[in-house]
Amino acid sequence: MATETLIPLESNPEVMNKFLQKLGVPNNWGIVDVMGLEPEMLSWVPKPVVAVTLLFPISDAYEQHKQKEENDILSKGQEVSSNLFYMKQNISNACGTVALVHGVANNTDRIQLNDGPLKKFLEEAKELDANARGTLFVKSESIIKAHKELAQEGQTNTPSAEDSVNHHFITFVHKDGILYELDGRKAFPINHGKTTADTILEDAAKICKEFMARDPEEVRFTVVALAASE
Repeated sequence: MATETLIPLESNPEVMNKFLQKLGVPNNWGIVDVMGLEPEMLSWVPKPVVAVTLLFPISDAYEQHKQKEENDILSKGQEVSSNLFYMKQNISNACGTVALVHGVANNTDRIQLNDGPLKKFLEEAKELDANARGTLFVKSESIIKAHKELAQEGQTNTPSAEDSVNHHFITFVHKDGILYELDGRKAFPINHGKTTADTILEDAAKICKEFMARDPEEVRFTVVALAASE
């Protein structure tokens, strides 16, 4: 159960990159905007891309799909790589931070983390299950402190921790040839089928379009990518 409510992190690459650098992510990796999901727009995104993060509104259509998806997986099963890093979200409004951590944690073979809060957290969390990782995350004071500091830096009016928030961040990563959706609110990671290190952006974009198609009247979707900086 959530023990604290945070002010949500804004989907703003400048804010997100400051946050990641506070955690020890080197500045040759960073969050960039994905301006559109069509091939031409995707071609503008710097490569390589190692993770794609979607911010979307939580709607009745989303909740219904989420329940059906969970029931289908529980009945049919799915394969999940043992190398995948996944954790539960046990603190309210931390989905942006959890999404960013998921993106970095599954790419530490390419992102050489500096000594800092995230490297320490990942070392301690390595052998834990998803629930225990979520509990450890809540106790990671340096990461939570960095979230609180950067949540105040967004360009929009900063909400209070008590304000109702109906937007949610999730991240897509490539691991062992499979595209995974990592959502700390879901019961488990979601296997979305085959992908590669070179096609993760395009394959994740297809799943993002499915989220949008379930809410055709909704326009409040934002996509960003974790990519090598130029």
